Amino acid sequence: GSSGSSGSRENLGRIQFSVGYNFQESTLTVKIMKAQELPAKDFSGTSDPFVKIYLLPDKKHKLETKVKRKNLNPHWNETFLFEGFPYEKVVQRILYLQVLDYDRFSRNDPIGEVSIPLNKVDLTQMQTFWKDLKPSGPSSG
Repeated sequence: GSSGSSGSRENLGRIQFSVGYNFQESTLTVKIMKAQELPAKDFSGTSDPFVKIYLLPDKKHKLETKVKRKNLNPHWNETFLFEGFPYEKVVQRILYLQVLDYDRFSRNDPIGEVSIPLNKVDLTQMQTFWKDLKPSGPSSG
């Protein structure tokens, strides 16, 4: 980073994803496209990133992408469907994406997170977002 930013906030990279709702099928679609400029978490100087998708406050129904080995600019291009999800419920949810560094031997390292209240999104068509990752809070449990 050659930018002389005085902010103490480390750059955690960013993630591109899109969200839309199908009214005919009561299905919320979340597509995880890619991430860029992820920080290296491993000793090898890279990370093995994957994304967990929650619709907060519900933590039971989480979905996750595949792990992209040794890749700080991973392309997932994976589509996730939350089916049978009435629109009234969708707009009460917060789309929460957590990017983690997969670790086979110990706990997965959180890299960063993004959360978007779905009542702030026009879900009638697929919307694509680029969001900067924010530091992950301590994971409970």
